[in-house]
Parts: sequence; C-alpha cells; structure tokens
Amino acid sequence: MTPDKAPTLMSAPVAPLLDRLFAEADAATSPAVSNLAPEELQRLVGSRDDYVQFYGLAKDLWLPVSRETGMLLYMLARAMRAQHIVEFGTSFGISTVHLAAALRDNGGGKLITTEFEPSKIVRARQHVEEAGLADLVEIREGDALSTLTANLPETIDLVLLDGAKPLYPDILALLESRLRPGAMIVADNADYSPDYLARVRSPGAGYLSLPFDGDVELSVKLG
Repeated sequence: MTPDKAPTLMSAPVAPLLDRLFAEADAATSPAVSNLAPEELQRLVGSRDDYVQFYGLAKDLWLPVSRETGMLLYMLARAMRAQHIVEFGTSFGISTVHLAAALRDNGGGKLITTEFEPSKIVRARQHVEEAGLADLVEIREGDALSTLTANLPETIDLVLLDGAKPLYPDILALLESRLRPGAMIVADNADYSPDYLARVRSPGAGYLSLPFDGDVELSVKLG
C-alpha cells in the first residue's frame, strides 16, 4: 500500500460493506434465543457439552465483534505485519473482513477461519467476496476441534478467538506450538471462558495478558 492510498479498511468496497453488515447485525433477532430464560442462556453459552445446541439456536444472530474490536484487529495485524492469521468463529464474516483487509495492506498472506453453521458460511463467503478479499481467506466448515488440527501455517502471527467460549482453551492448545514469539491472541467475550483466562493470565504460562474494552482479552506469546 502506497502512503497516499487510503487503507483497505477505510475504502470501498470494504468500508461501505462493513457499515451495512454492522447495521444488519444490530437489526438481527432470534426468538429461539430471546425466549430462553436468562439462567438457561448463561448455562448454554458457558457449557462445554451444549455449545452446539446454543449456536444452532443462535444461527440467525451475527454475534460480531464490536466496531472497536474490529479496528483493534486491523491495527494489530498491520502493526505486526501479520501474514498468517487464524480465526475461530467466522459467523457472518465481519471480523474476517477486518483481518483480511489488514493482510491486503500488508502485501498478502492467509487467513484461516472456521465455522460450523452452514448458513453462516454461505453468507460469510459472499461478504468476503464482496469485499474483494476472497483470495486471502480460507473458510473451513466444521467443528474447529477438527478443522484446526491440520494444514496450518508453520508460524501463526495473530489469532482471534470468537467462537464457542468454553472451547477457547482447547483451540489455544491446538495452535500454541505454532504461535511465534510476539504472536497476539484476541479473545472476544473471554469472561465466558474462565479456564482460558486462568491459562493466559497464569504466571509462567508464557503469555502477557490483560483485558481490553471490557470483554476482550488481549494476550501476547512470549519468546
């Protein structure tokens, strides 16, 4: 990207696309989720056994990162000159577009993202293509506990955890050996995964970690 060229994130087609997608996300509803009792909703979100049930009920909800977290993802990837990014939880592709836009401005790379809800994958692919970023993104369909076990880059620069919250420790374990020193892990809604927070905040675990913007945990892999 030349200095006089606007960042991909701030330019068409990406900027107007994201404005539209955030508006659609804000307007989305799910009677299946809204009709749940609060204690049942809390249980499903934090359950290692019933996460598939919850995300099936929530298939019409976008569950996106916030605009601020999307900007953070872009900024981190740009500052690190990231080339290899892994995302757990594609949903409708809002965070995917932010990350892929950073790869474009970094000169290229690969974003591997994974999602098990087929209807969301269809929409996410459409959005990535509309953004003009499809050449940078590989969307894997299925449970991340399977899709992220093979064919990963030798080194990973940046990870976004934004899928089933109880699986955050498991996904970290799958990727950990490939995280380069200085790799960043952004965990959205990390307060729903106390085991993950205990892991990355534990002294001697190999990370520096702190909360960002309330419900996002930002961690760096030490050398």
